[in-house]
Amino acid sequence: MNDLSPNTRLASNTPNPPAAAGSAPGAASGSSRPSVLSLTIKEKAALYAAYMPFLKNGGIFVPTSRQYQLGDEVYLILTLMDDPTKIPVAGKVVWISPPGGGVRQPGIGVHFPADETGVAARKRIEDILGTALKSSRPTHTL
Repeated sequence: MNDLSPNTRLASNTPNPPAAAGSAPGAASGSSRPSVLSLTIKEKAALYAAYMPFLKNGGIFVPTSRQYQLGDEVYLILTLMDDPTKIPVAGKVVWISPPGGGVRQPGIGVHFPADETGVAARKRIEDILGTALKSSRPTHTL
């Protein structure tokens, strides 16, 4: 039913496997602290395309060509629309669209945590999107 390219991976809710030894240089795996990413979305259509409402706590697609592994922790600084407030979220990589993976934009899907930062990020995004959440337009992930 899902139209996933063969190079796109989606994590399950199973516990995270240990990071593979010998990860590619510059990869986030095996690092002692999370990678810091910044994402600014200025248009509602771009937010709709990036938001991942099908994840339990919500999540967002972050365009990047940097290599990540499923389960990597990332620290995301999210800026939405014209709001100068930055939303800090510590999440986990649950989706990977690698560079050269077909028609999909390279990047990662970051699952928001169940804590107050994740709840705040999800609420802010869903408040902005409103009824657009019910749209059937394609997104970066599905």
